[in-house]
Amino acid sequence: MMKEKSISASKASLVFFLCQMISALDVPLDSKLLEELSQPPTITQQSPKDYIVDPRENIVIQCEAKGKPPPSFSWTRNGTHFDIDKDAQVTMKPNSGTLVVNIMNGVKAEAYEGVYQCTARNERGAAISNNIVIRPSRSPLWTKEKLEPNHVREGDSLVLNCRPPVGLPPPIIFWMDNAFQRLPQSERVSQGLNGDLYFSNVQPEDTREDYICYARFNHTQTIQQKQPISVKVFSTKPVTERPPVLLTPTGSTSNKVELRGNVLLLECIAAGLPTPVIRWIKEGGELPANRTFFENFKKTLKIIDVSEADSGNYKCTARNTLGSTHHVISVTVKAAPYWITAPRNLVLSPGEDGTLICRANGNPKPSISWLTNGVPIAIAPEDPSRKVDGDTIIFSAVQERSSAVYQCNASNEYGYLLANAFVNVLAEPPRILTPANKLYQVIADSPALIDCAYFGSPKPEIEWFRGVKGSILRGNEYVFHDNGTLEIPVAQKDSTGTYTCVARNKLGKTQNEVQLEVKDPTMIIKQPQYKVIQRSAQASFECVIKHDPTLIPTVIWLKDNNELPDDERFLVGKDNLTIMNVTDKDDGTYTCIVNTTLDSVSASAVLTVVAAPPTPAIIYARPNPPLDLELTGQLERSIELSWVPGEENNSPITNFVIEYEDGLHEPGVWHYQTEVPGSQTTVQLKLSPYVNYSFRVIAVNEIGRSQPSEPSEQYLTKSANPDENPSNVQGIGSEPDNLVITWESLKGFQSNGPGLQYKVSWRQKDVDDEWTSVVVANVSKYIVSGTPTFVPYEIKVQALNDLGYAPEPSEVIGHSGEDLPMVAPGNVQVHVINSTLAKVHWDPVPLKSVRGHLQGYKVYYWKVQSLSRRSKRHVEKKILTFRGNKTFGMLPGLEPYSSYKLNVRVVNGKGEGPASPDKVFKTPEGVPSPPSFLKITNPTLDSLTLEWGSPTHPNGVLTSYILKFQPINNTHELGPLVEIRIPANESSLILKNLNYSTRYKFYFNAQTSVGSGSQITEEAVTIMDEAGILRPAVGAGKGYSEILFATSPVMHTVRPTFYKVQPLYPRIRNVTTAAAETYANISWEYEGPDHANFYVEYGVAGSKEDWKKEIVNGSRSFFVLKGLTPGTAYKVRVGAEGLSGFRSSEDLFETGPAMASRQVDIATQGWFIGLMCAVALLILILLIVCFIRRNKGGKYPVKEKEDAHADPEIQPMKEDDGTFGEYRSLESDAEDHKPLKKGSRTPSDRTVKKEDSDDSLVDYGEGVNGQFNEDGSFIGQYSGKKEKEPAEGNESSEAPSPVNAMNSFV
Repeated sequence: MMKEKSISASKASLVFFLCQMISALDVPLDSKLLEELSQPPTITQQSPKDYIVDPRENIVIQCEAKGKPPPSFSWTRNGTHFDIDKDAQVTMKPNSGTLVVNIMNGVKAEAYEGVYQCTARNERGAAISNNIVIRPSRSPLWTKEKLEPNHVREGDSLVLNCRPPVGLPPPIIFWMDNAFQRLPQSERVSQGLNGDLYFSNVQPEDTREDYICYARFNHTQTIQQKQPISVKVFSTKPVTERPPVLLTPTGSTSNKVELRGNVLLLECIAAGLPTPVIRWIKEGGELPANRTFFENFKKTLKIIDVSEADSGNYKCTARNTLGSTHHVISVTVKAAPYWITAPRNLVLSPGEDGTLICRANGNPKPSISWLTNGVPIAIAPEDPSRKVDGDTIIFSAVQERSSAVYQCNASNEYGYLLANAFVNVLAEPPRILTPANKLYQVIADSPALIDCAYFGSPKPEIEWFRGVKGSILRGNEYVFHDNGTLEIPVAQKDSTGTYTCVARNKLGKTQNEVQLEVKDPTMIIKQPQYKVIQRSAQASFECVIKHDPTLIPTVIWLKDNNELPDDERFLVGKDNLTIMNVTDKDDGTYTCIVNTTLDSVSASAVLTVVAAPPTPAIIYARPNPPLDLELTGQLERSIELSWVPGEENNSPITNFVIEYEDGLHEPGVWHYQTEVPGSQTTVQLKLSPYVNYSFRVIAVNEIGRSQPSEPSEQYLTKSANPDENPSNVQGIGSEPDNLVITWESLKGFQSNGPGLQYKVSWRQKDVDDEWTSVVVANVSKYIVSGTPTFVPYEIKVQALNDLGYAPEPSEVIGHSGEDLPMVAPGNVQVHVINSTLAKVHWDPVPLKSVRGHLQGYKVYYWKVQSLSRRSKRHVEKKILTFRGNKTFGMLPGLEPYSSYKLNVRVVNGKGEGPASPDKVFKTPEGVPSPPSFLKITNPTLDSLTLEWGSPTHPNGVLTSYILKFQPINNTHELGPLVEIRIPANESSLILKNLNYSTRYKFYFNAQTSVGSGSQITEEAVTIMDEAGILRPAVGAGKGYSEILFATSPVMHTVRPTFYKVQPLYPRIRNVTTAAAETYANISWEYEGPDHANFYVEYGVAGSKEDWKKEIVNGSRSFFVLKGLTPGTAYKVRVGAEGLSGFRSSEDLFETGPAMASRQVDIATQGWFIGLMCAVALLILILLIVCFIRRNKGGKYPVKEKEDAHADPEIQPMKEDDGTFGEYRSLESDAEDHKPLKKGSRTPSDRTVKKEDSDDSLVDYGEGVNGQFNEDGSFIGQYSGKKEKEPAEGNESSEAPSPVNAMNSFV
């Protein structure tokens, strides 16, 4: 048996590990035992060395410790005893050393500034805490000063000094304006590390009176503001360009000292015009990869986690087109003390030897001093068993009075380290922790592990006996593990019985008895056989078993490794499975599995379902199993196997599969070994050490595999060292103070011999430390306790057995456990990009404070309130995660004109760190949502009442509502568009002086200062004129008559005055759309050079299809899009060719829903055309007759009428304007603001009577549908003519026909 210090455990035993100690004496983690053992105090929790407290809250100074008996606590303040009982404001928590200073009763926190140290003491020694320096945070006000305006010439440099008040901790500096908006920074304007604002060169836009420096004191959550600084830039022409000059640092060289592990920040800011560019190099070396960052537009060089190797000269060069300048910063990296080997607790038994080692490094080299129980060791009571040798204390022949707590202090000018480590001397008689008469059960020919967990000081010796008074157990048939476990590698039936474990040391002796029972293995003596069954027949599989009579077996049948189908055709008996009325889906592999509490065996058979042959045919079946297996040529690592093939069953054997069973490690489990062609009946097999081999052969043909052959005789190979080490070795901490080492154990046959164990070794990476090793039993995990939080370790796991070690394993890198991050991200800044999007920036936390694998940052943000409604609602926090070391992110989906808060947290594998202080930001106004509703009520002859609701989401302060409306005629054509602006505080409007019996379409939307929101549309009709009053005709003549209405106090129109000026650049604006069912009228305003060629592009909104393009003829500012799909949203834009390809902004519109088929146009019907042709023929005949009669001098009524009344269509031109009668174009009417009139028979009072009208739309058709032609004119479409009253007065006696009515519109 190998004689090494180890911690071992068996597969069925409790694993006991080291408990923060370096010793040959192991203390098992048995709760009852630990309660009885004495232990010196150990500090478990304490406040940080430099403890800055909030002066507004109670001061809590932590000190927690453990020990047996529980320790008592005392404190010193500024080096002298601090009597807590004499200070009414100070209390100590029960069963703890934590102090609570109550400052809520008017006591100043400054009164408790000082250096505090805690001592935890019991009868075994005293442990002390670090020196805890208590300082209250300070956020002083800015000193009042008179700031003169800065008058600067354009192009000169400028420095605005911040000079914040000295606070504790130092404040975070940022510059803002009066509106609390961050001042924009760039390569030209930026903030230095000292908080000053540097201008490389000033520009006219830098003129402002609100440069304000803010100092944020995070500890007290306060912000102090400096008085605004005024900057006035005056221009001189020309502006003189200048080469670079460094504003900071000054001179050509400077020095910088930084501590190891900190962040190194070097800064160079230069003046010059053009603005200089900064470049950094390290003289004689390269900037460290993965640790170098450039900030503040490359003016700041940042190197994280600096080490002594980062010392050297760093050169910054500022360059522009006129020259360059440079500065060299000499960097020296010093180091506060850091541990190489921290002292660890030591547990010894009387008379033993041991050492405490305390090794630290730093720059300069730290000095090491020792204390015992809090007293310098030079003046402490002498202990003859103790000898101090520099950084080592050597103990020899210790006694119980040698128990004490030792403190190691490593210090230099940059800091100190203090570690407590106790020496605990225990004298304990032996104890056996395994329960008495515990029963162990195993299957014959398998290993048996019998536990004897123990403890004692000095370490007891363990002996095993067979029976109560039998002889001591010795010999190769037993393996004795250091943790007391007895292993019988191959237990036999005669191994059953009582085993006695005896533990003894010089203080006493104890023993314990346990029982071992060896059971017969479970076997399937009649296995299911391969069957070929015809459809609808019956199939039956047997599974007869033999088992130990004291074990209760359970039999389970599987089909294709799944449960049997839930089908009554499957009948499971005691020793068989029967399938009634077999179908094709029953084809598959059936497995019989037999389980007991100690072992499990299985056997399988294949069922092949075939159709009943119409005539006898050759049966092709799987081959019979091979016969007469024989082993020859036995060697240590190889053997020859031969066999005789079975019947082929009409299908040639293609290959043989050889399987093996390891009767020593996995009895009853067969593994694939190799495969040979069907013509081969011998094979040379490679073997592994310490395996009890049996072989079987399976024949394969095209039909399938045969049943396995009978097993061959067994062959046990000799033991040897392991050939390989465990795989998948990992080291991941489960707690902040441990390292969990795991691996995949070797399989049984890989052990190569009895006594398989593992040597687990570890040491801290990048620290000059020795390997620490333990040997454990055949397990797959080991926990190292007392590790520092999240440090890298080198790990290796080596296999060994009773014959020796496996080859040297490879090393892997693991990490001790993570802890929650300590620090919140700082300098959180929010840049609002638009009303729904913001960008958040933060400074990364130091990697040391992450205390784990950095997974990223989480941004928590939530809406506080809407600025337009001033009403709070339920806060719904949203979380965005940004992976990796990212220091910015975008916040989408914000609501416009709202106040938000956010904070940032760093995330590692353990969880989230503390949140940064909440940052408040506000989104600007946006365009509002559509009004919530638009209702049109109270229709009269000439008025409509509109009511509406305010937008659901105003997204700002509403400035007004925009109402547009236009009439629609019976052919669905749209008339002129009228626009009205309505104050935002109105919710209703009465439109007067509208046309009666006319359909109007309304477009309604709200506006903020940002712009107009989406519109809603509605249609309404004024009622029919029942009083017989005739309104001006809509659609008469070439276009519309003008719609007149009187404005009310809540309704007004504005006619802008236009001035023709040359625009600075071409542009197309005010694109408006008026959409109907299948077309839309697009109009726009153009400013730019004459003779522009326009085009209109459109497409379905939200579609990724290419834009469709329509060319506009001439230079018109309107266009009609035809062939659109009803009820569809479209996007549209207008562009001009040949003008740098500029386009208007996009506009959205939606076509109306599909309407029922319109009334059929009678003018296109066949019967109507025939009727009109007949009428025309009759008129022609009448004219011929009249012509003949006239030539004969005759009189006829028509002629008399002509003489009496001149043709109204042949009136002379008016002398004043040269127009024909009262006809006017749409354009002239727009200029004169007069309603359109038709015909020369209009009375002078400009009124039109209903019975005098020739072609009012009232007389034709009943609809108001219509459409625009491409040039914007109306095309009338009528469906019939009403009967008219007889003509009176000056009227023509001839009533207008439907044909004339249509022609009057041409």
